Amino acid sequence: MKKIFIICSKAFYKDIKPIKEKLEENNWEVFLPHTYENPNAEYEWYAKGKEEHARIKGELFRKSRERIKSMDAVLTLNFDKNGKKNYIGGSTFLELYEAFMEGKDIYLWNEVPEGILFDEINGFAPKIINGNLELVK
Repeated sequence: MKKIFIICSKAFYKDIKPIKEKLEENNWEVFLPHTYENPNAEYEWYAKGKEEHARIKGELFRKSRERIKSMDAVLTLNFDKNGKKNYIGGSTFLELYEAFMEGKDIYLWNEVPEGILFDEINGFAPKIINGNLELVK
């Protein structure tokens, strides 16, 4: 069974469940974002102070890197957020970079967002699925 890691802004966690179920129907083993079960985790880290927040955030970056190494692919959920079309935030961008560097298949739910990171994300040669999970192979 192939493994796929869903990466996205925590604002999109509410959209993950049916996507996960469809991928599983298509014989994928699905791995969810580290804070999926506790989307407010980052606010809790901030409450512990800047240093503790930075330590935990760094730890999560390392965990994501290790997880990506064991995956066959990543699926980026890039929906609209706060008026930004096809939003990809900083942490998701870093996970895309890790997937690219590890030679993993990269899928984007929607087109590459316009903006400062367009060329970089486009350079990762993502497969745009426009919401069609049958294209995730």
